[in-house]
Amino acid sequence: MRFFYPCAMTLVLAVAQGCSVTAPPIGDSHVSHEESGIMPTVQSQPKVRLVSTGRASWYGPGFRGKKTASGEIFDDSKFTAAHKTLPLGTIAKVTNLTNGKSVKVEINDRGPYVDGRVIDVSHAAAHALGMVDRGVAHVKIERISNDNSESVD
Repeated sequence: MRFFYPCAMTLVLAVAQGCSVTAPPIGDSHVSHEESGIMPTVQSQPKVRLVSTGRASWYGPGFRGKKTASGEIFDDSKFTAAHKTLPLGTIAKVTNLTNGKSVKVEINDRGPYVDGRVIDVSHAAAHALGMVDRGVAHVKIERISNDNSESVD
């Protein structure tokens, strides 16, 4: 019996130890992704757009030929806009929520300076949005990019 007890305990411990499974710590893999044939999946993040809504107005008379905040000369025939906080050079999509018409504009100026307004668009943009006659419209603004190289329709 003296001999049996230590052998039995050794056998139980050996079996128990051999059956235990311990996972390596995360990031401590002994096989590379290439060797295992399993490649990690990289998911691209969707482009985040800043979206806001509010009242838009248009400006142009009296500003043609003057410098904008970006240093460009204001041209009311271009699709540009003034916004208080979007970075200069940002391309934004402005949608008239009454009629569904939308345009892309480049933010090249600061404003509007009238309470209750969130964006001032050029005459060309206002015409495309169908808001020239009323002067104001309820709009949605989506930030598309702030890459100056992107063209504006």
